[in-house]
Amino acid sequence: MPDRPYLCVFCGSQKGVRPIYSAFARRVGEALARDGLGLVYGGGRVGLMGVVADAALAAGGVVVGVIPEPLSSKEIAHDALSELIVVPGMHERKALMARRSRGFLAMPGGVGTFEEFFEILTWAVLGLHRKPIGLLNVDGYYDPLIGLVDHAVAEGFVRPEHRELVLVSDDPEGLVSRLATTVPPAAGPTWVDLDEA
Repeated sequence: MPDRPYLCVFCGSQKGVRPIYSAFARRVGEALARDGLGLVYGGGRVGLMGVVADAALAAGGVVVGVIPEPLSSKEIAHDALSELIVVPGMHERKALMARRSRGFLAMPGGVGTFEEFFEILTWAVLGLHRKPIGLLNVDGYYDPLIGLVDHAVAEGFVRPEHRELVLVSDDPEGLVSRLATTVPPAAGPTWVDLDEA
């Protein structure tokens, strides 16, 4: 497999109720291929996961799927990827996806997508990585989540500099390009106010 930068995409195993979600997922896959970026994702053929993978492949891109064995054995693994890696469980999946990627993009999804997004943001806050994180806000889908994080900033539970680690956009092509070139500032171990500890 050629050496290239990869973006990790978190997204739903469902397509959602509106066609706009699949349309934006296709645009993400096409943008990755156009920009010479590989896709690392959860390895499924269903939902937005399958849409973004198929779009990247159709546009000549390289797609790496990482799927836990219990899900692979339930026949939801995508069988036409550039590479499919089967791991024992979810922890191994997320760790491998993070290692293979130079940045992260969360598209619309459910609780699994939320969990993956917040875990990778937490790792950035703790200084465990310096990779850009993007949130694709399709037609306002993530407005409530962004509002929650902004509320946490206002209430003193999230530092403003940590909120700024997340690049928010409704432009798939522009966000992919930004994630390919952005290097966030080092967050450092600033999650605790030492004056209050």
